[in-house]
Amino acid sequence: MNHPLNQTWNLEPIFAGGSTSEELHTYLQQVTKDIAALVERLGQLSAPATVEETTGFDELLESLQDVRIRLREAGAFAGCLTAQDQSDKQAVRLSASLSDLSAKLQGLFVQFQSLLLHTNDDVFQGWMQRPEVAPVSFYLSEIRALAGEKMSPELESLALGLAVDGYHGWSDFYDTIVSHVRIPYEQDGETIMLSAGQAANKMSDTNRELREQMFQKWEEAWTGVEDFCADTLNHIAGFRIKLYDSRGWDSVLKEPLAINRMSEQTLQTMWDVIVKNKPVFVSYLERKAQVLGVDRLSWNDVDAPLGTVDSRVSYDDAADLIVEQFRKFNPEMADFAVKAFEQRWIEAEDRAGKRPGGFCTSLPRSKETRIFMTYSGTASNVSTLAHELGHGYHQHVMNDLPAFSQQYAMNVAETASTFAEMIVADSLVKGASNAEEKLSLLEDKIQRSIAFFMNIHARFLFETRFYEQRRSGMVGSEQLNELMEQAQREAFCDTLDSYHPHFWASKLHFYKTGVPFYNFPYTFGYLFSTGIYALAQQEGASFAARYDALLQDTGRMTVEELAQKHLGVDLTQPEFWQGAVDVSITDVKLFLEMTEEYARS
Repeated sequence: MNHPLNQTWNLEPIFAGGSTSEELHTYLQQVTKDIAALVERLGQLSAPATVEETTGFDELLESLQDVRIRLREAGAFAGCLTAQDQSDKQAVRLSASLSDLSAKLQGLFVQFQSLLLHTNDDVFQGWMQRPEVAPVSFYLSEIRALAGEKMSPELESLALGLAVDGYHGWSDFYDTIVSHVRIPYEQDGETIMLSAGQAANKMSDTNRELREQMFQKWEEAWTGVEDFCADTLNHIAGFRIKLYDSRGWDSVLKEPLAINRMSEQTLQTMWDVIVKNKPVFVSYLERKAQVLGVDRLSWNDVDAPLGTVDSRVSYDDAADLIVEQFRKFNPEMADFAVKAFEQRWIEAEDRAGKRPGGFCTSLPRSKETRIFMTYSGTASNVSTLAHELGHGYHQHVMNDLPAFSQQYAMNVAETASTFAEMIVADSLVKGASNAEEKLSLLEDKIQRSIAFFMNIHARFLFETRFYEQRRSGMVGSEQLNELMEQAQREAFCDTLDSYHPHFWASKLHFYKTGVPFYNFPYTFGYLFSTGIYALAQQEGASFAARYDALLQDTGRMTVEELAQKHLGVDLTQPEFWQGAVDVSITDVKLFLEMTEEYARS
């Protein structure tokens, strides 16, 4: 690759001019007209009475997929603009306009679902078997079944319209809250104000005193906005509960499980296996405390690196490392990463004004992706970079599929990203030059297991219990703090000395209205990818083609079907999950062996 790499992304090839783009304005005008035309057209159609009549709907299917692709492109672009600069008011207004347009598109699909629902079962099955339709039959069958469990099309369309300034509006308001959060930081004798994203990176510093100071300031900052966050979270949940009640849904997990195409039995089996194995990971946390010279770990010690040497990795070195390890598994994956780095698909610059966190967004019309993060050179940053590139590669292998077959869920999306992260992490541990480096890299790898088995579990417990309480009325910030700490204590087996009561306020994922319960899919993806990685290690170079085939199927079958077809396993049973957890347990046992001296001191 050409060095040095530019750490800011290039959005101009998508729509020139940023948030004031005339090209985008014209583009959205056309999308708006096309949606309106499709609404009128659907209003004139009735369900096909014979299989022969379904041929008249081929062009409609193409038009529906095309308009969805174009709106996804614009939405991804707007998301990039608001992430890179939270002070860009025009980008915020653009996002609001797109939310309204998305609601109209969803309303259009409600009409389409109704048409599918009113098609005779025999005719529908014959329709799905036609060669022209078979590639998207899974998606069409899925939305038809879901339509039968919702309100009337008129009421669903009304709810979608009201959600723009209600449900989704509260999510947008949370972004505004975060944009005003500032955390003071002492640097070279002066106080500078860090954004939430910058401050979060500081809490991974090797200096424990600095971490403690930053964490205290972090908690204080979120305490200052806790009432705003509490109102926002309560209104998001209130809208969701009311909508579910109107549909006759009695479980808040119904929608997230449907979105992730997985059964409740699979979810429960996964958590049961994790809880059963937690004592091993408690041993790791206790040993890490001994290595750090403290009685018990505090919340901000859990993700802290071991040792006092601050080994930063430059962005260019991280890029070379990731490409090298990707190439060992799959040359096409490496080529994709090179393209992302060299064509400036990645926004990594460490600067103020950016939103916290990281993401990868797909541009299906351009057949490109964009990756967002704040890179400061930590091992965690390297992992995040590999993780987001894994997301990008997933979309890359699906670019030539029909739009309806590209609709893959979050849990399998997290599979691809975590798999990419694992390729890099495992190779680093195996290639360590000395015991100290190996221990540091191994511990960084185990941290991810702790995040998925304990931190994510705490989020799931908190959100489940919060929704139970929200049914009885508004839940105040003090109660939210209590619920959060209780969930963290349970998930971490009460091993820590201190917790993060305002985690519910500081974590964006609780406020994402597009994906309810933005937690358990991460753990699923981590363990599913671990099982896949174990197979890849056994099979060698030939597995790369199987891996691509699995990714391509993620938008056209349930996760249980996906696992059975490509891995030959039953996700509703504990055996697969135990085997995946065992991979992490092996890492913990090695860590305990390498740190035995601390147990005797």
